[in-house]
Amino acid sequence: MTHDMVATLRPLLAAEASAEAYASGAEQSDLEQAVWLRLLERLDAGGPPVDPQGWVRRAVRSEARRSRRTARIELPYAAEPADDRGPGPEQQAMTADRRRALHAAVRRLPGRCPSLMAALLSPEDLTYREIAGELGISQGSLGPERSRCLGCLRRLLTVEVAAC
Repeated sequence: MTHDMVATLRPLLAAEASAEAYASGAEQSDLEQAVWLRLLERLDAGGPPVDPQGWVRRAVRSEARRSRRTARIELPYAAEPADDRGPGPEQQAMTADRRRALHAAVRRLPGRCPSLMAALLSPEDLTYREIAGELGISQGSLGPERSRCLGCLRRLLTVEVAAC
């Protein structure tokens, strides 16, 4: 009996779902699937409907209304604006790689340069006074020392870039 009912209702359900799909903003196949699921639940709960054709028409309209209500409440992911203010994953990976290469080059600098450059590159954004106090040098000699260290770093990185 169930197989015959499914075979009988299939064309009716397809026609009804096709008629309601566009107005509800749903896919025809989604409406059909929802109605088949409701029919299976009904068969499990209490048997087949008395008027199967009328039940299918009412079930399709009910699912179409539910789909319209859901569409008004929910925002699809595609409608949300893309957050392209920040760098993408590729850019983040390249930035991290450059940062690692820079810190590795800073560690190879001579004398006090590694500690001075590490302080300048610190995420804590230290002031010249704090850096000078941390390194035990005068604040006035910090600028010339920084220039000398940056020159060394520039020469070191130029040789590495040329080798690539």
